Amino acid sequence: MSAGTPRSGHLDLCYQDDPELLPAAEAMRRIHAHVPLIEDREQVALDDALERILGEDVIAPRDVPGHTNSAVDGYALASAVLPRAGEASVRIAGTALAGAPHAGAVGAGECVRIMTGAVMPEGTDTVVMQEHVSVTGEQVRIAAGHRAGQNVRRAGEDLRAGQVMLAAGTRLLPAALGMLASVGIAQVCVRRRLKVAFFSTGDELRSLGEALAPGQVYDSNRYTLRGMLTRLGVDFVDLGVVRDDPVLLREAIDAACAAADVVLTSGGVSTGDADYVKGILEQRGQVGFWRIAVRPGRPLAFGRLGEAVFFGLPGNPVAVMMTFYQFVQPALLAMQGQRAPPPVPLLDAQCPEALRKKPGRVEYYRAVLTRDADGVLRVRPTGRTGSGLLHTMNDANCLIVLPEESGSLEAGSIVPVQPFFGLV
Repeated sequence: MSAGTPRSGHLDLCYQDDPELLPAAEAMRRIHAHVPLIEDREQVALDDALERILGEDVIAPRDVPGHTNSAVDGYALASAVLPRAGEASVRIAGTALAGAPHAGAVGAGECVRIMTGAVMPEGTDTVVMQEHVSVTGEQVRIAAGHRAGQNVRRAGEDLRAGQVMLAAGTRLLPAALGMLASVGIAQVCVRRRLKVAFFSTGDELRSLGEALAPGQVYDSNRYTLRGMLTRLGVDFVDLGVVRDDPVLLREAIDAACAAADVVLTSGGVSTGDADYVKGILEQRGQVGFWRIAVRPGRPLAFGRLGEAVFFGLPGNPVAVMMTFYQFVQPALLAMQGQRAPPPVPLLDAQCPEALRKKPGRVEYYRAVLTRDADGVLRVRPTGRTGSGLLHTMNDANCLIVLPEESGSLEAGSIVPVQPFFGLV
């Protein structure tokens, strides 16, 4: 399946200084330099456009709001009537409702009872909230302290006809859908969904519903990947569990390449005797790298298999999630044409525990971020750091991100924290 046009040509060779440990930043650069951009576009109804990526700019066909209107329930009048001191008394000349404007102009010394969203009557430019007046019969008394133009929404203050209201590459979130509806747009041009095929490798793995023999475990990685891919809004094909057999692995990889733009595997990219995926990738395609200087997640392979992009994820469950969120997810978003989203902000928080680390690699600690009663942000690791302990990801709400140059830290150190909100 054609994935689009690559951003650059032949993949770089493995990192020359240390082919086993490519720096994380360099790995990210190579990924983004070589993943293709999906060019295909389609028209979809607004009802089906949530999380899709715009394929072209959307131009506002009309102003929003389309008329100057009241932002509150109250009384519309000319600002010249507002008293600088004391009170002013004005006569109620009529009522303006949303969808039923007041007919005619409002004269000097008059006001109109107006509801939220109603068109401002001719001769008025200000609205005084109903809570801020006193009414006796047909007279309204207004005290000093109000300003001209208050509580009025101007025509076009949200969107102006002819402006680019949403740029190509925008991910359509709920607010964007509302914006499109507000100008009457019922269909939008979006890039087609990315297609991802994935499978797990390992003789010890069994799918749910199968009996376990001694030494066998249920495959969790495919279900984690399903969840992460579903939240990205891509189409995916689950090819199940593939045994550690070179022939079966080649067949699975060929089937995945034929079905998808991106192929994801979990397991099989380490250096064990039964880890065949890396060798097949070298035979069938191009290898950009296969080990990166991060923990957890060092055995991460990236390359091209014909027109498909390949990511060989580690086998350990936490390492699968970590490498997906830090390296694969940004690449999938870029392939779909999403404009670079703002990076998930790193917060500074105090860690009451000492952290062990070797310089030369990026390390991610699963952690829980809280704010003390005194307002100080504190972050505490979820416990043991083994990359097979998936519950530590479930218990966490953030990552402590220790950069490549950092060494071990003493208890009480200030550390950079990446919240899960916006990442996962």
